[in-house]
Amino acid sequence: MSTMRSVSMMILFTLMVCTYTFGQGKRKAAQLDSIFSVLHQQQQFNGVVLITEKGKVIYKKGFGIRNEKTKALNNSRTQFELASCTKQFTAGAIVLLHRQGKLQYTDKITQYIPELQHWDAVTINDLLHHTSGVGEFLVDMQTGWDKNGIVTNEDVISFYAARKDTLQFAPQSRHRYNNTNYVLLATIIERVSGKDFGTYLAENIFKPLKMKHTLVYNSRLSPKKMKKRATGYVWEKGSFAKVTGEHPGYADSMVYYLDGAVGAAKVTSTVDDILKWVNALKTNSFFTPAEFEQMTAVTKTSSGKNIPYGFGLDVSKGENKFSYGHTGSWDGYVSFIYHNQLKDRTMIILQNFKLGVYPFDNIVQVLEEQPLVVEYKKKITVPEGVVSRYAGTFIDEKNPEEEHMITYKEGHLFYNTKRVKWDMRFFPVSENEFQGIRQGGVDGVLRFTSLPNGELKMEMLEYGTVIGSGILKN
Repeated sequence: MSTMRSVSMMILFTLMVCTYTFGQGKRKAAQLDSIFSVLHQQQQFNGVVLITEKGKVIYKKGFGIRNEKTKALNNSRTQFELASCTKQFTAGAIVLLHRQGKLQYTDKITQYIPELQHWDAVTINDLLHHTSGVGEFLVDMQTGWDKNGIVTNEDVISFYAARKDTLQFAPQSRHRYNNTNYVLLATIIERVSGKDFGTYLAENIFKPLKMKHTLVYNSRLSPKKMKKRATGYVWEKGSFAKVTGEHPGYADSMVYYLDGAVGAAKVTSTVDDILKWVNALKTNSFFTPAEFEQMTAVTKTSSGKNIPYGFGLDVSKGENKFSYGHTGSWDGYVSFIYHNQLKDRTMIILQNFKLGVYPFDNIVQVLEEQPLVVEYKKKITVPEGVVSRYAGTFIDEKNPEEEHMITYKEGHLFYNTKRVKWDMRFFPVSENEFQGIRQGGVDGVLRFTSLPNGELKMEMLEYGTVIGSGILKN
């Protein structure tokens, strides 16, 4: 009798725990949904989010449109350009070639790219950790490249081979994030393996991990039909119409002529495929424990400063902490991949809108059942007459020749100056304060104050600090 009673109690206890856990999971999902829904409604999120904890999916949902022409919606099957989150796959390929004995991390890059003899001091390890001192092609080639053509890896190499630039600092003396490093790594992969970058990654990483919807893809150099691919968008200047970066209404030619180089970017994937990659990393089922340790090591510069960057991964490591991941932003795409190894927590956020944000702090607060602290302020409804009265030209208080120009459109204030067309948009969070919609979620506020003499003062704040002000011109 007592044995049966004990069994019954155990079953009841198990059911209670499962019910509590299920309810807890539903509550977390509802909180996360509320956060992302608000961000989407105020035009700060457009994409797909996947969050897991201890191997279980806590939240997965798509928001917004992936293609403005077809009006197709984002979902878990949508493919996004990963931008700089590509770097971890480039580094992974280097690890595989090292495993096969085809290269060493200490090899000089001139062993594989002899055209760059003037960078003979740089090693593969320097490229991986961003300690090389080479130039940034995204900066240098803006003025030294024919903008009618689309840059490839070989173009980047030829460009620097002809210029013979000296290194910007001695290898290993500094850590400076640089996209050229990973472009050169992709070329080394190609020259060592005898296969193009996309083929090598497909055969050696994507296919083994069953990442069926992941590939290296360039929509401008080699366009093809991809029904589930999201188009990266920006806002047309002075408008809320979404266009691609090179559209005349936005006119960012750089995303066209510098878009062909691979290694630093150009992997396209889905949230579900990325989860397979993260799971392979965290369980050492693809890379060995020793390889994973090297990929996520926090190394030091020659002067002893920590380098919080492993092999294509930002790394946070120390007592009671170990996380890794990456961010990316290019051509209307924003990506965020993060894994906390100790808590077994993964966040994958892929977006196809340049100004999209990812509410990391709020996600952590929800998962850890902490009180929510406002990370991104909520838009409120303010009568048009109240908002539009702030439109006008404000004369800078410190520099009278500088003019801050505020215009009104569709419930938002647009900010520009006489010298620079910022095209920055702000939505109301109170009757006299407006929150900026800025790339990377950078804080920005416009605050308006009526002075005792009847004048209207505008202040621009960044993280609470006034960085500019002006008086409304009559």
